[in-house]
Amino acid sequence: MEIKTIKIDIAEGSNIIIGQSHFVKTVEDLYEILVGSSPSLKFGVAFSEASGPCLTRYEGNDEVLMKLAYETSFSLSCGHTFVIFLKDGFPINVLNALKNCQEVCHIICATANPLQVIIAETEQGNGILGVIDGSRPKGIEQEEDKKARKELLRKFRYKL
Repeated sequence: MEIKTIKIDIAEGSNIIIGQSHFVKTVEDLYEILVGSSPSLKFGVAFSEASGPCLTRYEGNDEVLMKLAYETSFSLSCGHTFVIFLKDGFPINVLNALKNCQEVCHIICATANPLQVIIAETEQGNGILGVIDGSRPKGIEQEEDKKARKELLRKFRYKL
């Protein structure tokens, strides 16, 4: 077995969601969830099959994000995984709906941070072991940091 780390480039202003699912209709079901979540959400979704023709399937409503999704999914080369790139919305707006999709086994990450995916490669194929999401902590939150966190949540309109 070989362990590899793959750096994922996340375009400015976008987020990525990576997960595992189990069926070829995943790409269409995830498309329906995303397109129905918000009229302003832009996205690309890709799903890599683990049997049959083993293709990376893709859909979306934004050409750039679709290309990012299928290129990223193909670069990971892990069967039964999906990659979603979002713009003009946040993962928090779609995660519960994605988790409730009958094909979705689990969500591995949802982030806009610098991202590395840790892959195990065997003679059968590749699998995601985990991710490195962003940077390590630099300290403990102080009172001024709490104030800044609360202001940020209100700026994004997640709190009153």
